[in-house]
Amino acid sequence: MSAHGTPIPMTSSAAGPLAGVADVPGDKSISHRSLILGALSIGETRISGLLEGQDVLDTARAMRAFGAEVTDLGEGNWSVHGVGVGGFAEPDNVIDCGNSGTGVRLIMGAMATSPVTATFTGDASLNKRPMARVTDPLALFGAQTVGREGGRLPMTIVGAADPVPVRYVVPVPSAQVKSAVLLAGLNAPGQTVVIEKEATRDHTERMLAGFGATITSEVTDEGRVITLTGQPELTGQTIAVPRDPSSAAFPVCAALIVPGSDVLVPNIGLNPTRAGLFETLREMGANLTYENPREEGGEPVADLRARFSPDLRGIEVPPARAASMIDEYPILSVVAAFATGQTVMRGVKELRVKESDRIMAMADGLRANGVDIEDGEDWWIVTGRGHGNVAGGGLVHSHIDHRIAMSFLCLGMATQAPVRVDDCGPIATSFPVFEPLMSALGAQFVRTSAD
Repeated sequence: MSAHGTPIPMTSSAAGPLAGVADVPGDKSISHRSLILGALSIGETRISGLLEGQDVLDTARAMRAFGAEVTDLGEGNWSVHGVGVGGFAEPDNVIDCGNSGTGVRLIMGAMATSPVTATFTGDASLNKRPMARVTDPLALFGAQTVGREGGRLPMTIVGAADPVPVRYVVPVPSAQVKSAVLLAGLNAPGQTVVIEKEATRDHTERMLAGFGATITSEVTDEGRVITLTGQPELTGQTIAVPRDPSSAAFPVCAALIVPGSDVLVPNIGLNPTRAGLFETLREMGANLTYENPREEGGEPVADLRARFSPDLRGIEVPPARAASMIDEYPILSVVAAFATGQTVMRGVKELRVKESDRIMAMADGLRANGVDIEDGEDWWIVTGRGHGNVAGGGLVHSHIDHRIAMSFLCLGMATQAPVRVDDCGPIATSFPVFEPLMSALGAQFVRTSAD
């Protein structure tokens, strides 16, 4: 079923050349953080290009519940009048974060060192996802947590009345965990230190500095050591949200596998902690170029041009690259199906605990469409069939996961027979204009009745 209502089955059929400009939505990671840090600041934060998917809208509602004034000004423009660090009010009602693991984990961190109590819940998918990876370090600050068995939502957090600073080594590469600890550290005295053995996306560190926090990052023998000085006065900022590279992945990858395609995706954020997919695609032989490279709001940006690439080849993706492209492995495995040889993806066990078990979902869906897959606990291998040789014709279960649904709609654009996806409703959580945007480029998507 859909995360937000009645299932929306869709069928994707082979398309003619994709052509045009794909104006994908704003970056989801930066959108979440701009709302949260705006709420923790003094004065007004003006945001343009905010992603208005359901996940981010749920975060906006949560910030209102904690006392910030959050106003939709129209066309992706938003205003946030913050309450300052430590100024969160106690919510009157349960905070529903819908399908967003990023939203709930960051908000938990932001409130964990304020003397307020909040209860969090989500949809059926989010309520199955583990929260202990965040609540364990938050407990070190003095926060108390009560949740369902296995550390799952619904969950109540009692914020620390007298928080203490923390030194925390992140056990698995996770920007969500790192960010939750840094946000909690804002209202703790002294210095909070986070150590990550593998670098993850650094939007939180960049944005904290932009709002006025004192934060440093250095590479040592321990790993990447991030030090935040607590109890700053953050000041409202003007933020232009770059386009989301994770959303750009879908029109880019579709163009690579559909004959004759030439698609331009403008204004894409190319933060090096997020751009692993594009680097990988170029190593596979993709005709993918960066045009007009520049910097906006402290983030590197460029326009991406993707053209049909008939001679893609399988590669072994370096495991160290996983953190920079963890959300893009599903669509990468679709591209790999049209390459020659094997594409090997290792060190990706984090995919087991996303909106769905993405390794299982992709393996099952690709097998149902005639692609050979091997998979294990933290790896899978796609044996590509080459351009024009992927059968299709299968029914795919999206498992209430937007990226699974979008990946298989892209697969069907280049298979011999159409591909059916049982529920595309969850796509609205991150990419609400996906269907019309892709259709305008030339995709053939049809909404169908449930089987």
